[in-house]
Amino acid sequence: MPPQRTETRSPDVTMLTRGVRAGDRTVLARAITLVESKRADHQAAARRLVQDLLPATGQAIRVGITGVPGVGKSTTIDALGIYLTGQGHRVAVLAVDPSSNRTGGSILADKTRMPRLAADAAAFIRPSPTSGSLGGVAAKTRETLLICEAAGFDVILVETVGVGQSETAVADLTDFFLLLMLAGAGDEIQGIKKGVIELADMIAVNKADGDNIKRATAAAAEYRAALHILVPRSPNWTPQVTTYSALTGQGIADLWARILAHRAALTATGERDGRRRQQQVKWMWAMLEERVFAQFKTHPVLKARLPDIEHEVAQGRLSPALAVDEIAAALGL
Repeated sequence: MPPQRTETRSPDVTMLTRGVRAGDRTVLARAITLVESKRADHQAAARRLVQDLLPATGQAIRVGITGVPGVGKSTTIDALGIYLTGQGHRVAVLAVDPSSNRTGGSILADKTRMPRLAADAAAFIRPSPTSGSLGGVAAKTRETLLICEAAGFDVILVETVGVGQSETAVADLTDFFLLLMLAGAGDEIQGIKKGVIELADMIAVNKADGDNIKRATAAAAEYRAALHILVPRSPNWTPQVTTYSALTGQGIADLWARILAHRAALTATGERDGRRRQQQVKWMWAMLEERVFAQFKTHPVLKARLPDIEHEVAQGRLSPALAVDEIAAALGL
């Protein structure tokens, strides 16, 4: 049997650009796959693609969504997304998945978690693996976000998995950062980093339905009290607290109205545009760090020494500080 041929043809950036701007979902998926590829030629093509699409980006509302495990992030996004498509919006959902480098898969690969939105022609759901690097959040998710905007999606929802380091990166990708919580504020607020609370433009308490309404209302009051002692993220917006039910849809419209109010307030003062300009610079540095670090690890001199250095550090025979000195010397730094 003759050996199978490997596809080595370079991506057609012009065709991809045209297809993305036309809203072709097949081409959109292919363009995102190109962005996520680690092949050098694919990365070069992806940079050209994003540059060509840049004039068609920047108009979408970008919302970061996070929350404690079990809070109902997927159900919330499903309910919010369906509400938005019903209002005539086109919604793209991106999920930052820090575990992808370990499993090779993604938490959003099973779209049954968002059954209605997954079947909606006006929505697009895509996992965005970090490849084990928080810098990868800024690199891959940011480019995917821009491509979705160029394809005509006017609302981008960026979901983070759990509450952890990726929240800061996602806050630097979005205009509005939404923290989802459950009733029982006293216990749960202790388990959340103060920094995540400070990033929040709004805290929304889920499962405010049935017999749980009173508990959710009480939890919201506790969160309001907690927010009063923190410095707001923006001088033009006081973080708000609301209750809603992703199950019944009650409060979803109000949640969206508050996101629009935030957008109007920050746009009127120029803060939204200023924040996006700062984000672009942060993204540049994150991508530079990622590329430089990748080159360091593949440097021929360092590549030969790294296994021994790592072994010495792991065995406690070489301190991390001296190991860094040795690595820097090998690179001529």
